[in-house]
Amino acid sequence: MKFKITVTLKAGILDNAGKAVTRALNTMGYDEVNDVRIGKEYYLTCKKKDIAKIAKSVTNEVMENYIIEKL
Repeated sequence: MKFKITVTLKAGILDNAGKAVTRALNTMGYDEVNDVRIGKEYYLTCKKKDIAKIAKSVTNEVMENYIIEKL
C-alpha cells in the first residue's frame, strides 16, 4: 500500500527556518505573508501494519505531530 506521512512542528514550537523564509518573502515584496511553518513529507510503499511504527520512528514526539494518509 502507498502512504504519505506529513510531519509538522507542534503549536508553540519555534520554527526558525519558517521565520527566515517569512522574512525573505517579505524582503522580496510579499508583505502579505505573515507566518511560514516548515514540515516534512514522506511517501512510502509498505504494509499497512508497519506504517504507524514507521511514522513514530521519523517523528520527534516532543516537538512534532504526524498525519498518515493512504494514497
